[in-house]
Amino acid sequence: MSRPGVLFLCVHNAGRSQMAAGWLRALAGDAVSVFSAGSAPGAGLNPVAVEVMGEVGIDIAGNSPQRWTEEMLHTVDVVITMGCGDECPYIPGKSYIDWPLEDPAGKGIEVVRRVRDEIKVLVEGLVSDLSVG
Repeated sequence: MSRPGVLFLCVHNAGRSQMAAGWLRALAGDAVSVFSAGSAPGAGLNPVAVEVMGEVGIDIAGNSPQRWTEEMLHTVDVVITMGCGDECPYIPGKSYIDWPLEDPAGKGIEVVRRVRDEIKVLVEGLVSDLSVG
């Protein structure tokens, strides 16, 4: 069986989707192809998101926000959306899951930690659903 692919999508690809990708890489390793992108990528990562992921030993500091591509969409099996609504692309036949997470942009560290921890629980469930890790 080929390894499953997951694309995490949000608007700016600076916080939630980057944290989710970091968690999935940490929990599933090479068992899953992981992509993270946005519909309107920001200029850089949310520094508080980078900080709180570092607190749990996951370094996302070297990542950069990027726009989703058709290639990404066709490569993956599961698309996880996080607040991009109609801005998120749709391809029939893909599994789409929406995670209604608070946007950590501009929020304090306690809020961003809570979002990070919510994402971890969701990613753990995803790893179980994908039967990897």
